[in-house]
Amino acid sequence: MSASAVFILDVKGKPLISRNYKGDVAMSEIDHFMPLLMQREEEGALAPLLSHGRVHFLWIKHSNLYLVATTLKNANASMVYSFLYKTVELSDRRHSDGHSLIYVGICLPPPQVFCEYFKELEEESIRDNFVIVYELLDELMDFGFPQTTDSKILQEYITQQGNKLETGKSRVPPTVTNAVSWRSEGIKYKKNEVFIDVIESVNLLVNANGSVLLSEIVGTIKLKVFLSGMPELRLGLNDRVLFELTGRSKNKSVELEDVKFHQCVRLSRFDNDRTISFIPPDGDFELMSYRLSTQVKPLIWIESVIEKFSHSRVEIMVKAKGQFKKQSVANGVEISVPVPSDADSPRFKTSVGSAKYVPEKNVVIWSIKSFPGGKEYLMRAHFGLPSVEKEEVDGRPPIGVKFEIPYFTVSGIQVRYMKIIEKSGYQALPWVRYITQSGDYQLRTS
Repeated sequence: MSASAVFILDVKGKPLISRNYKGDVAMSEIDHFMPLLMQREEEGALAPLLSHGRVHFLWIKHSNLYLVATTLKNANASMVYSFLYKTVELSDRRHSDGHSLIYVGICLPPPQVFCEYFKELEEESIRDNFVIVYELLDELMDFGFPQTTDSKILQEYITQQGNKLETGKSRVPPTVTNAVSWRSEGIKYKKNEVFIDVIESVNLLVNANGSVLLSEIVGTIKLKVFLSGMPELRLGLNDRVLFELTGRSKNKSVELEDVKFHQCVRLSRFDNDRTISFIPPDGDFELMSYRLSTQVKPLIWIESVIEKFSHSRVEIMVKAKGQFKKQSVANGVEISVPVPSDADSPRFKTSVGSAKYVPEKNVVIWSIKSFPGGKEYLMRAHFGLPSVEKEEVDGRPPIGVKFEIPYFTVSGIQVRYMKIIEKSGYQALPWVRYITQSGDYQLRTS
């Protein structure tokens, strides 16, 4: 089912603008939202879905605004929340108080629309652009169902100069009625190219004994498309299921989990024969994401020894070892080593790179510009301690590591081919780049 109406409220819960799509919920029902929200907040039972009688409020907060969708029936909550997030710019996908969004376990689409028009979505920008907001609400949703939510397409016929709405020719852009709504017709380039980035983030948690408690790979395949016309692309990966279907050896294949695709991918074809076939949007977009729950060998291994001399000083020795291929190099390595909160007078000695003390975070950051595979490096730190020692209430925080390794994927995923088919028959060049980087990469210390 769909949303009945959408409201944008100020921080006090007063409606700034609203759009009634179905007429089955009285617009006055929104008056119950803020008292209900405050009551739940006082009770410590705040939830992303609130109900008053038979009316349900699905809401998010952005900056000093509340975006609320109302529905009378059993709506598709994932669809409604995806629509609300698509409507505003939440580039870090967080609430305005900095806490991560934990209410809704859905993959949020790329943020766009309102902030593409207003840069910052605030109460003032809504008040200054009522006409455009109403136009956008009309185009974004029809009878409670999301319609055109691609900001590139919307900007073809809802344009803005200052705070005013300009209308172009009185024609509907082909992309609105076209089956391929994410790509305009008539695109031309002198040089036809496709750039493919395969980016994998490694999430790792190692305990003080050296045992891996958590390891997973989160990957994305991003494309930058400069192709003329309306081309069809076919991407081939070393997908284990595909290799099994075609009887190939599974030795160099990868079993992908939790695969999510851009709307341009033909899902029925992927389900049938694992072919990733699509007509791409123009420019940058994320084609797909995937996850692998697999035992990952720590790419950068950290050993630390911390000696505390009572009422005197603390000495920290950290050894870092690159446990990846010797021909690969990790760039921009940063190793964050926690130190006591009352430490002072820092002195460092490193075999490579540089170290600096960041007192506001109680860490030493050891920076290594280039870290070849198979190499080991040392860092020693000396800190003074006050004569009256402060008790450590909490356990010692883990050591964090940041890095980026180009031309390498830890999962072994490979782009086997990229076929580009267009009726004019032009030749196009696909370029592929592989990057492995740190995600949430932590090693606990004893």
